Amino acid sequence: MSILPAASTFPAEPFLERRGAMRVAGDWAHAALLDPATRFLLARGTTHLMQLEPAATIAFVDAQHADLANIDESRLILLGWFRGNRCVLVELPGDGTDAPPPGTRYEELRPLLGLLQEDEARLLAYSRALLVWRERHRYCGVCGAATTPRSAGHVLVCTRASCGASFFPRIDPAVIVLVTDGPLALLGRQASWPPGRYSALAGFVEPGESLEEAVAREVEEETGVRVVSARYFASQPWPFPASLMLGFHATGARGALRLDDELEDARWFRSDELRAAPDGLLPPRHTIARRLIEEWLRHEDGASA
Repeated sequence: MSILPAASTFPAEPFLERRGAMRVAGDWAHAALLDPATRFLLARGTTHLMQLEPAATIAFVDAQHADLANIDESRLILLGWFRGNRCVLVELPGDGTDAPPPGTRYEELRPLLGLLQEDEARLLAYSRALLVWRERHRYCGVCGAATTPRSAGHVLVCTRASCGASFFPRIDPAVIVLVTDGPLALLGRQASWPPGRYSALAGFVEPGESLEEAVAREVEEETGVRVVSARYFASQPWPFPASLMLGFHATGARGALRLDDELEDARWFRSDELRAAPDGLLPPRHTIARRLIEEWLRHEDGASA
């Protein structure tokens, strides 16, 4: 089961109604706390309150929960309407010592990969990205004064009247590319990955650079392979901490590999090797890297039929 959408589709299927216009209502937090149908998602740091048995799921609470008593509204973030109900992220103090309700505990998102229903996984990815952004922008990047949330937690504004700079949630674009040459696909591995794991090549887009330029640069920097052509495949949010993975299929000119210090190894794999790959060689199924590989294999199957 996917934790995050591994590929964009058209028309896109939203996992929640964001209702951005509701963020500017001055009484939004008061209305949320008074509505018995509001579902609150509790977070401490980048962990979320989860129920793990009999299956992993978000442990939503209502406004009567003890942690919401006298909550400062600056700690509330309106996420939107999830499964038909208003959903609010609660950024609890990270030093809290109160025991969570029985059967629940605070968990990081990454270990839950592949376990959650897709819509809950996407909600947590959205939440985690906002939490990381807020933590890293507590102070103004222009003058150094403290920031305060506005627009239901989606804007941070400098509190110094003479400055007043506004900061919005950031996303770091990164390309991830499967390079192929006929029946061969180029995969690399980093030393920190599980033994035997290989994946598509990836890297961040630099300022002033197009996505296509980033694809060509990253592949050549990491492996020495020159990209001949590239086409966009799909995207996947990856909130570790704030990436948007932009997937590409590319054709490369095969030759001797020249590795940089980011990769421990890289090699060309035959399509039949990847079809018969043992568990652990390919990236997890919830990742866009895996989708890039599987889509290429399907194309190869069609071409050889």
